[in-house]
This record gives sequence, structure tokens and C-alpha cells, in this order.
Amino acid sequence: MAIASCFFCVPTPNTSISESNLHLASSPVFSARFSTSSSFPGAISAKSISLHRRVSISPVFSASIDNGGSDNIGGGGGGGDGDKNDGNGEGGEDRDRNRNEAMLILAESGTELESLPKDLAAAIEAGRIPGSVITKFLELQRSAVMRWLMQFAGFRERLLADDLFLAKLAMECGVGVFTKTAAEYERRRENFFNELEVVFADVVMAIIADFMLVYLPAPTVSLRPPLALTAGGISKFFHNCPDNAFQIAISGTSYTLLQRLGAIARNGAKLFAVGTTSSLVGTAVTNAFIKARRAVDQTSEAEVETVPIVSTSVAYGVYMAVSSNLRYQVLAGVIEQRLLEPMLHQHKLALSAMCFAVRTGNTFLGSLLWVDYARLIGIQKSH
Repeated sequence: MAIASCFFCVPTPNTSISESNLHLASSPVFSARFSTSSSFPGAISAKSISLHRRVSISPVFSASIDNGGSDNIGGGGGGGDGDKNDGNGEGGEDRDRNRNEAMLILAESGTELESLPKDLAAAIEAGRIPGSVITKFLELQRSAVMRWLMQFAGFRERLLADDLFLAKLAMECGVGVFTKTAAEYERRRENFFNELEVVFADVVMAIIADFMLVYLPAPTVSLRPPLALTAGGISKFFHNCPDNAFQIAISGTSYTLLQRLGAIARNGAKLFAVGTTSSLVGTAVTNAFIKARRAVDQTSEAEVETVPIVSTSVAYGVYMAVSSNLRYQVLAGVIEQRLLEPMLHQHKLALSAMCFAVRTGNTFLGSLLWVDYARLIGIQKSH
């Protein structure tokens, strides 16, 4: 029930244009810049802009929910299909408001629309993202590292959704080796060194997989353009699914229950491929290590067995698609975005510490579950 309740969004106040922006509506510069603009649908003028003062509660995702972002399970389309109507009704008003806010923020910062990445500029023109996302983008551009990462579409979508994404990625990969090794020791105890080759295989698989475990289920600000009309129905469906099944929908976007379930299925398929591939690499390295050890010490041949490559790889792929997929979707979309972020968004250090603690515990739990699962299906034996 607790997980199911996260498919619905609790409206929260919106972070919108500050009072200092109000003077732009009547400034000559702003009027000259936009009154004759026709480079995007529904071109705005200074007279058409309607500004609303809102209380700043939390960044990006909790922002603008009251302006049309929806987690409903009805007929509202997410992502691409949700942007197809002609601008009439509530959806059109949301997109007009998003476009006006975004263009006003760009004008205040002196940033030209043409200087932005093409996918971001197209999303602004279509009114698919609120002004809070543009504010976040301009803030991230101040850092040289972030500016470089924002050149890549995948990182751009994730950093705009969560400015701590890079820190979480470092946390996961940094502590992964230590927590997984500790979990292996917890399960194996006195047999830890007798099973060192198997432990090594597990750690190698973890290092390769940790990056994707953070990257794939992370909430995003979707900047993907709608697919071509000739695209198949299945392609369109998965294209419009969120990256995280539990993520909060931003203004102008909504996700149905079916689309959220589709996010779990799509990420599961990707993580199956990642898990299987990383296991192939890990077990191949382990078997090479075992053979090298046998060549040096002939007595080890009867004691140490090579790791079965195919069965181990497929089993790890299934484990990633089911256990890891669900745990990381809940971690990123529920625990971090819906619980910790609203409480600690103004205290980044405390938020980072809590994310570190939760992710460390999740990594340790995952290692314990993998050892039990591997022994249950018989691909690893306890000595």
C-alpha cells in the first residue's frame, strides 16, 4: 500500500518567478525582445505574460505541481503524447505558463534561446518544462564540471531533476566495493578466504553495475521530443514512460499508472542486459584468475572450482532486473525525491548525509540478498 500510494502526487507549492522579475514585463528590452518573436508556437508578448507569486518550497520536481504536473492514473498522457493537443484547455494553459516563465527567466539572465542545447530549447518552445527547470540549468552552468556534463543528454536530464545526482553516483560507486565486500564477509565468515575467487567475481560485477544502478532509475526532466507519427505503438508507449516509476511529474506532464508500470518493465530489461554483461566480464576475469593460480600452485586445483559463466551471468541479470530494479526505483523515486528532498531541500549537507546513509544500507542489503539468491539457485556453494 505504501508503494502504491506513491503513484499519486501530493500538490506542493510552486517555485516560480521572483518578485524581482516583475519589472521585466514593462521594460523596453523585454518588450523589444519578445513582442515581435515568432520563433516558437504561441509567441508571447510582454502584455500577455501573467505572473503569479508563489512560496518557494522545493526545487524542480516539487515545483509547479500545482500548475498542472500530475501523477494521476487516468487518461493523461506523459511525455510526448501529452504535448500533442493544440493548446486549448488546462493542458494548453500549463504549457503557455511554462513557456512564458521560461522565456522571462532567460530574458532576465541575458541568455539567448539559441544558445541552449537543442532538446532544452525545443522543450521550452513546446512549454513542456517550467521556469524552475531553467533556473536550475542556469545555476548548474556556473560549475565547469557540471557545464561539461550537461553536454550529454542523459546527464542533463538527470542533473536538472536532481542537482545531487553526481554526488549520489559517487557515493554509490565509492562505497560499493567496501559494503559489498563487508556483506560477503558477513555471509561467509570463516570461509571468506576459501571463497575469495567468488567474492572477487561479486565485487567486479558490483563495480560495473553500480553506475547503471544509479543512472537508469534516476528521476529525470524528460527533454526527449515526441516520436514520429510512423513509430510503432510499443515504441511510443515506452518512449512516454518516466525513467523512474515513482518520480513526481513536473508541470505540463502527467503519467498514467500503466506508464509507470512500463517504467519498471523498461528499466528491468535494461538492467537485465547490464547485469548479464557485467557478470560475463566478472566471471571471465575470475576464471582467468583461478587458472593463473592453478598454474602457480598445483595443489589448488582440487580446492578451487571455476565459476560457471553462463548460469551465473543469467542469474545475475535476473537479480538486477527484479531485486535491484525495484529497490533502486523506490530509493530514488520515493525515499529520496518524495520523502528526504521535501524535508531537507534547504539543507544540502544534511540531505547528502541522509542519502549516503540510505544508499549505503541499500547496497549492503543488496549484497546479502545476492549471496542468498545465488546459493538458493545453486550457482554458488557454501563450503
